Amino acid sequence: MGASQDQIIRTLIPARIDRLPWSRFHTKMVVALGVAWVLDGMEITIASAVGDVLRDRQTLALTSAEVGFAATVYLLGEVAGALLFGRLSDRFGRRKLFIITLGLYLVANGITALSFSYWWLLIFRFFAGMGIGGEYAAIHSAIDELIPARYRGRIDLAVSGTYWLGAMIGTASTYVLLNPDLLPVDLGWRLGLLIGPLIGLAIWSLRRHLPESPRWLVMHGREREGELAVREIEEHVRESGKELPPVDERKVIGIRPHGTVSYRDVLRVICRDYPKRSVLGATLMVSQSFLYNAIFFTYVLVLSQFYGVSASEASKYLFAFAVGNLLGPFVLGPLFDTVGRKPMISSTYITSGLLLAVTGWLFKEGLLTAATQTLLWSVIFFIASAAASSGYLTVSELFPLEIRALAIAVFFAVAQTFGALGPAIFGALIGDQANPDPTRLFYGYLVAAGMMVLAGIVTILLGVKAERTSLEDIAPPLSSVRA
Repeated sequence: MGASQDQIIRTLIPARIDRLPWSRFHTKMVVALGVAWVLDGMEITIASAVGDVLRDRQTLALTSAEVGFAATVYLLGEVAGALLFGRLSDRFGRRKLFIITLGLYLVANGITALSFSYWWLLIFRFFAGMGIGGEYAAIHSAIDELIPARYRGRIDLAVSGTYWLGAMIGTASTYVLLNPDLLPVDLGWRLGLLIGPLIGLAIWSLRRHLPESPRWLVMHGREREGELAVREIEEHVRESGKELPPVDERKVIGIRPHGTVSYRDVLRVICRDYPKRSVLGATLMVSQSFLYNAIFFTYVLVLSQFYGVSASEASKYLFAFAVGNLLGPFVLGPLFDTVGRKPMISSTYITSGLLLAVTGWLFKEGLLTAATQTLLWSVIFFIASAAASSGYLTVSELFPLEIRALAIAVFFAVAQTFGALGPAIFGALIGDQANPDPTRLFYGYLVAAGMMVLAGIVTILLGVKAERTSLEDIAPPLSSVRA
């Protein structure tokens, strides 16, 4: 039974969660929830690889334009899913939504593998994208609210970075699945689309046994359920052989539940209460999205048109690029909790931007080979991957709990919209195959580099000291009162 809206709840639930040592429960939770990024990285990589296969008469006989539009439909689905399920996650809870969104993805992608026509493919690619987009909002909210404060930065970055683990799995799988000597042409691409659902099914049972966010429960007046949930977590920690530190009684907070937050409240919080944080979040998310979409989606084109790398050989270079992206958040992530958010976010954005500008100049001058270009890109995105992941971390921890999932969804949608311009712009700058122009592409690299440097400067000016700090101290809940 929940508390009435005029009743004040005094609670130590956030303090009890933040003081916990790391345990098997936290590891299981991160694996069960973090798989969303693995699935997205794998989905986009496999979908990109099967695009050429879908033009074959033995499959769906699509045109190049139809293949490209199918990719756009998937991205539109991600945006729609993030906005819809982000709102629902704030209203109905994290647990319900991260089970529903995974279920939607599993079913939609499984049905996509059975596509017999173009319209069937489009419809269910859109719904699969909705599932993944909804995952982002629900998953980041749940992880941030369940992870102890001193680990939140490194874990959030590591989870986001696993996108590239998915890309590596997708790249490796296409070597077998899309090889006509091993599998029929019309079978391999269908099996490729089933890899994601198989991974999702493997972690389905883990998610079903995870508790609801105790923070979300108590903020919505469900104090008794919140207490049961946090006790369950504490019991898991004890079973791991860890001792529970004492709770600081001074960290008690007062909550007066006020029901569902209206869209007017959401706009007030984002635009009026926290305008500087909104500018910061939008700048970080848009710049990294533009950078990644511009480089990643034209990566093979650059290798083929300027260095003569064949499509089959390009996969090897792409694999090396993914390794650099995967390692960055894992290696640099702990520094975001120790050195601090502002210095690490600003330095990773600025450094990766400057390195991109230098690499672009070397490229323009013809001083690079396919191998050295890939090596430099891997170094740049080792740093840029940590920067990009910190953008998601920033928007997930700088806004009140009641609108956290929707805030993530809004900034994700804005970033995806602007980021979608990157491939189109850079594709035009590359030019036709007969006369590729490195100078024009260099100017494009300068624009992307400038956006990253600008985001770093904005962080210096508007960044928030959030490391090792309770979420309630960073952004007090809308329902909080003086305890």
